[in-house]
Amino acid sequence: MSISRRHFVVIGAGAAAGLTLDRQARAEVIERTTGSAADFAGRPVVIASANGIRGVARAYDMITKQNADTLDAIIAGVNIEELDPEDQFVGLGGLPNEEGVVELDASCMHGPTRRAGAVGAIQDIATPSNVAKAVMDYTDHVMLVGPGAKKFALQMGFKEQNLLTEKSRQDWLRWKACLNPNDNWLDNPGEAGGGRGEAGGGKTTAGSAVGYDHPLHVKFTTGTINMNAVNARGDVSSVTTTSGRSWKLPGRVGDSPIIGAGQYCDNTVGAAGSTGRGEANIKVCGAFLIVEFMRQGLTPEQACLRTIERVVAMTETRLLDRNGRPLFDLEFYALAKDGRIGAASAYEGGHFAVADASGARLVPMAFKYTKAERPVMPEISCRPA
Repeated sequence: MSISRRHFVVIGAGAAAGLTLDRQARAEVIERTTGSAADFAGRPVVIASANGIRGVARAYDMITKQNADTLDAIIAGVNIEELDPEDQFVGLGGLPNEEGVVELDASCMHGPTRRAGAVGAIQDIATPSNVAKAVMDYTDHVMLVGPGAKKFALQMGFKEQNLLTEKSRQDWLRWKACLNPNDNWLDNPGEAGGGRGEAGGGKTTAGSAVGYDHPLHVKFTTGTINMNAVNARGDVSSVTTTSGRSWKLPGRVGDSPIIGAGQYCDNTVGAAGSTGRGEANIKVCGAFLIVEFMRQGLTPEQACLRTIERVVAMTETRLLDRNGRPLFDLEFYALAKDGRIGAASAYEGGHFAVADASGARLVPMAFKYTKAERPVMPEISCRPA
């Protein structure tokens, strides 16, 4: 079927060709699914990971002042960071894979219509969240990946561009200049030079590591935005977008584009999502699990904490310290249909973004382990090549 036979709307360059459903048609679907606003009176709220603080403000204004659909609003919210070249966590300027190529992932769910869309390892398109929504709106599929996802995006009118900014390219070159023990390959203990510490991180001899203030110091990071929203009628939506782990193997996909892991929503219960080590979250289907815990009566915060416990229980020994605590970070975010919110991280000190009638702000997250219990994380260092 040729693209000319599809009905779609291409929004201007400022939104990087984001797509929206016809407002009247969407309203009719919502009306059939949830009833009139008089049937439910809740508290509009938008929550996100801390890096979504600008986005929750935009999304909340769109929902409350423009009567925007919750999914349209939160995608507009995450677009702020996706299109910001200074943000190296998502979209344009995201840190690349080990070959210097930026690969992006995203997924979204729309509570009222019970539909979802996702893209994985897509290149050269700055707003994967919009492409995920286009997959949801215009195909019979849920996920497209790699070259197929890019081909679809171009057919739908998205703009192709080089996502590797000079800032991120320089960081990649620093990483390439190092013999790095903390890359994404697991050493074979039986091979010469093999062997790992507790976290799978290599050891260097005294004086061989490059210090944090050395020009060869490189960034090792995961970067993600999860955003969830509910309006006054109780309609919920969720979206997660990311550039993934820096220096990852080409084709690596974390939890962000996986429905039920990186994000999930059920219009009868609420929505949830995550940031952090995606490999750990995939194994517990964290976002889905949080929503199911809320369905059973737990508060959003309680559901997030219970899911953190499940992650720890499912983590392999090489990623735990001697006390059984994770040697990585993972955060969960959740909101209920009635406007209750909550979030939790493995370790004390995290914050999440909230926008409601009191404005946009950062709020402390609940946690499983205190700062004093946080282990020394794997050393982030490298040796000159």
